[in-house]
Amino acid sequence: MRMLLLVAWRNLRQGGRRTLLLGLALAMVTGLLVFLLALSRGVNVSMTRAATTLSSGHVNVAGFYKATPDDVAPLIQGVDALRRIATENTEGLVRVLDRHRGWCKVISETSSMWVGLHGIEVSEEDALFEQLTMAAPATYVKGDPAKARPSEPRRLSEPGTIMLFRSQADRLGVQVGDQVTLRTETLRGQSNTADLTVVAVADDLGLMSTWAAFVPKDAVRSLYGLKADTSGAVYLYLDDIDRAPAVMAHLREVLTEAGYTVMDHDPQPFFMKFETVMGQDWTGQKLDLTIWRDEVSFLTWVLTAIDSVSFLLTGILAVLIAIGIMNALYIAVRERTGEVGTLRAIGMGRRRVLALFVIEAMLLGLVATSIGAALSATVALIIDAVGVPLPWTAARAIFMNDHLSLVVAPAHLIGAVAAFTIITGFSAFWPALRAARLPPITAIHQTE
Repeated sequence: MRMLLLVAWRNLRQGGRRTLLLGLALAMVTGLLVFLLALSRGVNVSMTRAATTLSSGHVNVAGFYKATPDDVAPLIQGVDALRRIATENTEGLVRVLDRHRGWCKVISETSSMWVGLHGIEVSEEDALFEQLTMAAPATYVKGDPAKARPSEPRRLSEPGTIMLFRSQADRLGVQVGDQVTLRTETLRGQSNTADLTVVAVADDLGLMSTWAAFVPKDAVRSLYGLKADTSGAVYLYLDDIDRAPAVMAHLREVLTEAGYTVMDHDPQPFFMKFETVMGQDWTGQKLDLTIWRDEVSFLTWVLTAIDSVSFLLTGILAVLIAIGIMNALYIAVRERTGEVGTLRAIGMGRRRVLALFVIEAMLLGLVATSIGAALSATVALIIDAVGVPLPWTAARAIFMNDHLSLVVAPAHLIGAVAAFTIITGFSAFWPALRAARLPPITAIHQTE
């Protein structure tokens, strides 16, 4: 084997321009795949962060309440008891909190828009404020940014306050210190309003932050006329997010045994279930358990699109590379007929000749793909560290971030190198088989 590797390496060095071009093509294709995988991973991480920051825990204990068969509200009663049961029966629980949910129209002096309300208790939301970055006034203030008041998100502990995101503040034409009016319809069909003061403006977290606003829990209770023991959902955060499905399944059993009515699992966000629940003939309370991925299932098309484009492009390029390798090796076999014949004449068997050409191709693939993957990963890490801003609103919405996020996973690097090395080896098989079948006498005559 050592001898075959040495001969293969010398043959590659003698290949000159042909070896260089094939290696460059392999490096470029591998680098492209690694970069696209880093982009997909970055979007996935940003989506997870946005979902678990804005509208979901790793596991959610939520539900619907129907006072009459024709009414439906996304709330749960007896939230303290539910929190206690969830806390006592969740292994690996890091923290638990509950938030109110609502849907209302936010009205400023110049514009209006619909947003989803999240009623929070500031003392429970340290992780939220650690994840959010307050927007610089220059990014949304129409007047002199120097005169703008700083964001103070912890003032959400005060009644009559609201925190918006940058795109919302820009659309509404408001800044910290301005007042907005919230208007919504109560559970009894009455219209209700409340005047709130903007105390903070946060940087966007992609598409999900365009319709999310944070207010104190009392603001939601006041708008909808809710009792103190109600809430929208209990959010459970785990030490390992991958355990979320197992934890959800366990809690379903526990809550059912505790006498709660639990809905069948439907992997959709809660707001997409209203029509289904409204059409059902029951009253009272039913719990609905979901995981974070269910709450952002309507956004998974972004990942699907990126992954599809990635594999389509790399698949096409891989086929072209395979054809190029086969052609190059067929040419190499013709050019090296005398060499092959000499090797066969001095006793090298067909299998070793076959192995020589396959090893030569795989060695080229391993070196080229390793270089391509390393360079691409380095570029991705630099871009992610620099934080290249996304200037277009549509791009920020799709990529779930205001800058380009690229996350390089070691498994992706190893997988890309291994895949293209194997493809290179398979592409070399038929030319190598042709070389192995050459009769020694043919090569001797050609040499003479």
